[in-house]
Amino acid sequence: MYEEWASPLPHVVAWRSVTPPGAGPKRILPDGCLDLIWQDGTVFVAGPDTTAQVGLTAPGTRHAALRFGAGTGPGVLGVPACEVVDRRVPLDALWPAAEVRAVAEADDPLAALTAAARRRWRDADPAMVALAGAARRGVPVGVVAERCGLSARQLQRRSNNAFGYGPKTLHRIMRLQRAVMLSRAGRPFAAVSAEAGYADQAHLTREMRALAGVPPTALLR
Repeated sequence: MYEEWASPLPHVVAWRSVTPPGAGPKRILPDGCLDLIWQDGTVFVAGPDTTAQVGLTAPGTRHAALRFGAGTGPGVLGVPACEVVDRRVPLDALWPAAEVRAVAEADDPLAALTAAARRRWRDADPAMVALAGAARRGVPVGVVAERCGLSARQLQRRSNNAFGYGPKTLHRIMRLQRAVMLSRAGRPFAAVSAEAGYADQAHLTREMRALAGVPPTALLR
């Protein structure tokens, strides 16, 4: 069972899951976000991924989490996203142990996570909100930098801090997300490659292998 909904915090999605009996390995695609996750009484940070993560959890495992979009996670964690990219980090390595223990032992862990994040909340960087939106729409990086009044180097540095990687990698990840959404809606791969912004279907296949670890047909299965 998995469900998600908009959190009261801007640019944040709340989600909850319970692993059902007989569940196999799950492939989690990169999405330009980092997550703050409670799992059966432990709390950790799932940093931004550059490639898909494949995990297997025991039946009955419970998760409650917040997914931070638009580069909002680092302000709450107190560390740049590039320090946790492709990592799973215990939250008590970043926050005081007593504060993490209160979340871990809470009767409603999602409410406790939300309250803790709200106490540490910092408003999103407008340039990073613009970058995230542009990446979802496939707007070129140079256009984003010009609109935000930033040099390419400034945009790179702020993107590394907010998302864990530069704007070009963020664009590749968001293009993959668009392609997967179109493919799951039943669009043929040739049409998906054109609509999502790939040069051709071979380009789509190469990028899916690189970022998701499997070709398109295997990913949709």
